Amino acid sequence: MVKPRLLILSDLFGGKDPEWVKNYTDLLRSKFEIQYYDVLELANINVSNLKETDIHNQFLNDGIDNAVENLLKLERGKVVILGFSIGGTIAWKAALKTLEVSHLFAVSSTRLRYETESPNCKLKLYFGEKDPNKPNLKWFLDLNLTHEILQNQNHQLYLEENNCSLICDDILKSLF
Repeated sequence: MVKPRLLILSDLFGGKDPEWVKNYTDLLRSKFEIQYYDVLELANINVSNLKETDIHNQFLNDGIDNAVENLLKLERGKVVILGFSIGGTIAWKAALKTLEVSHLFAVSSTRLRYETESPNCKLKLYFGEKDPNKPNLKWFLDLNLTHEILQNQNHQLYLEENNCSLICDDILKSLF
């Protein structure tokens, strides 16, 4: 049996093979063919000597659009996506264009609060209760979105192993 393709899109900090991403790949690799994308590379952002705010601004200027276009060139066929922070926003925008996404799991993708249309796929969003930039309840209701607010968690909730297990369990339950 052919395993479904799972794309993992990094957060703002990207990296070749971040340790925290291994937690997800370890839990999911038995069921998926996994492709990891460093969103900094997808967006053509050079991070040498840049502060977090500089990286963030590059994403807002044209980095998100570059990343979406590059992802659309790289991926053909149906995929499942797990996106973290800005990676979830890039996945959402690619799914609104032509990327064939069956399921999108976005974790701490706070920029989604500016979106007014949702992609045509199964969606589940995760946010930390203490993340000051999470979307408000009206936004979830207006777009009719399935979401989970994780208690006592901040923006980088995805770095914690217990949250990783919860998210991976949800992904496996949704697809298998």
